[in-house]
Amino acid sequence: MALDPRKYKDWQIAEDAEKRMKTVYQLADELDLKELLPYGHYVAKIDAAKVLDRLKKKPDGKYIDVTAITPTPLGEGKSTSAMGLVEGLGKRGRRVIGAIRQPSGGPTMNIKGSAAGGGLAQCIPLTPFSLGLTGDINAIMNAHNLAMVALTSRMQHEFNYSDERLKKIGLKRLDIDPKNVAMGWIMDFCAQALRNIIIGIGGKMDGFQMQSKFAIAVSSEVMAILAVSTSLADMRERMGRIVVAYSRSGQPVTTKDLEVDGAMTAWMVEALNPNLMQSLEGQPVLVHAGPFANIAIGQSSIVADRVGLKLADYHVTESGFGADIGFEKFWNLKCRFSGLKPHCAVVVATIRALKCHGGAPIPVPGRPMPDEYASENVGWVEKGTANLVHHIQTVKKAGINPVVCINAFHTDTKNEIAAVRRLAEAAGARVAQSNHWLKGGEGALEFADAVIDACEEKTKFKFLYDLKTPLAKRVELIAKEVYGADGVSFAPEAAAKLQAMEKDPEMAKLGTCMVKTHLSLSHDPNIKGVPKGWTLPVRDILVYKGAGFVVPVAGAISLMPGTGSDPAYRHIDVDVKTGKVKGLF
Repeated sequence: MALDPRKYKDWQIAEDAEKRMKTVYQLADELDLKELLPYGHYVAKIDAAKVLDRLKKKPDGKYIDVTAITPTPLGEGKSTSAMGLVEGLGKRGRRVIGAIRQPSGGPTMNIKGSAAGGGLAQCIPLTPFSLGLTGDINAIMNAHNLAMVALTSRMQHEFNYSDERLKKIGLKRLDIDPKNVAMGWIMDFCAQALRNIIIGIGGKMDGFQMQSKFAIAVSSEVMAILAVSTSLADMRERMGRIVVAYSRSGQPVTTKDLEVDGAMTAWMVEALNPNLMQSLEGQPVLVHAGPFANIAIGQSSIVADRVGLKLADYHVTESGFGADIGFEKFWNLKCRFSGLKPHCAVVVATIRALKCHGGAPIPVPGRPMPDEYASENVGWVEKGTANLVHHIQTVKKAGINPVVCINAFHTDTKNEIAAVRRLAEAAGARVAQSNHWLKGGEGALEFADAVIDACEEKTKFKFLYDLKTPLAKRVELIAKEVYGADGVSFAPEAAAKLQAMEKDPEMAKLGTCMVKTHLSLSHDPNIKGVPKGWTLPVRDILVYKGAGFVVPVAGAISLMPGTGSDPAYRHIDVDVKTGKVKGLF
């Protein structure tokens, strides 16, 4: 019997459920999975290449993406809803697998916490899930930072050595421009003090002195490569295309030029295999790639999805944040790279978020929820539902069937729920209220039924743009059709890069991965609802040639988040008698 989530914290519910969870060997038996690589009794990796080769003739299952409306800073339970759907489909007797993203140590130790779900809809075991799992993010940090070691070492030697001496040791001068370095360092915490740094302070043997920076690990291009690679050969090729810096003549300097791409791939061999875990009710869950669709691609991996689609009849994958960010990248990037076509997309909504979009005070993480959220206000909900309808229309533009999941809170009222149903159904979506947080799979039966029904309806999947569309036009299409902007403005630096990119025929082969706040359809996190009469300001454009996309950066968003004044690490500890971690959420 599971603990009541109204009385116990998520980590306590997880710890109690872990007493009864299946071993990875039991999960493998149920899936007829022979390619298991155990990491203890309850976590494993799956040899994806062998699975996909063995089952290459087996038809794929139904493909379901879980996204959301524009969230409040507290999040609206998208991972919880993905786990709830997996549990609900399991209760309906369906063979189902979930695929969610591995949490970053940044939010886990900061304000948002882990991303395992919550209540009776979680991925377990919670502690390994939240604290490094099988080392994928550590491998990404090592691979990425090795590229920076290779770059800074090469810069030091080129500065100190003559051409003749470089030739003797087999090096060609790359003439790297210290003012045009594309990459920085990464770590998996929110460390605002490292956003801008000076390195190489000391003597000539202490490195090349220059300005540098840190970003959070999951924003790394290496993480993006993990998410979109389809095989080890594909990953190896992508790793060599990463642009680390530019020469003084403006030529790109790649990891291949630095002869570090092979060693970087060596760090990533094991990381390419997805991790096998389970829901609170024992359904298999694949955990692979990372979060932050606002500053990264933010998708569970193509490899995990391909494995899940072969092993199950229903595969539930997850995209980060709202449909304007996570789903748009799932639609126009991930599906383009994978060749997979989804059957439906779930848009998770909460009455709390709809009230926020309708005029209620914006919740602040770490502070008590404003009193206005505890009382009925149908007017706020109806006004805020415009944001939900906007996301429904985005899903429909992709030719995919939308399902709205109303993630239920105890403060929701019948009249508020009825208003959302009426307006969302009028917009052409199936709607289900789900109580998975409180009741697990039993509370998600209506949700599961709506998804099963949507998966039976035919789809007409189509991309928003083709790769022949010029980059500026792509950005404009995304801004207008997905965000609702009137147009786009490019800062001088971005405009100069855009002009150079559009002359380069290689750029036409790359997708477009937008960086934008997740807290608004616009670039301004304080503007809620469906903003009108605004222009998207693009201040910079990054190039991720290895991952296969260019990255326009809109607004003032940073690739290194900051740690708040009341972070989660203050409440995390270890029971020294048992060694169990407590306080994770």
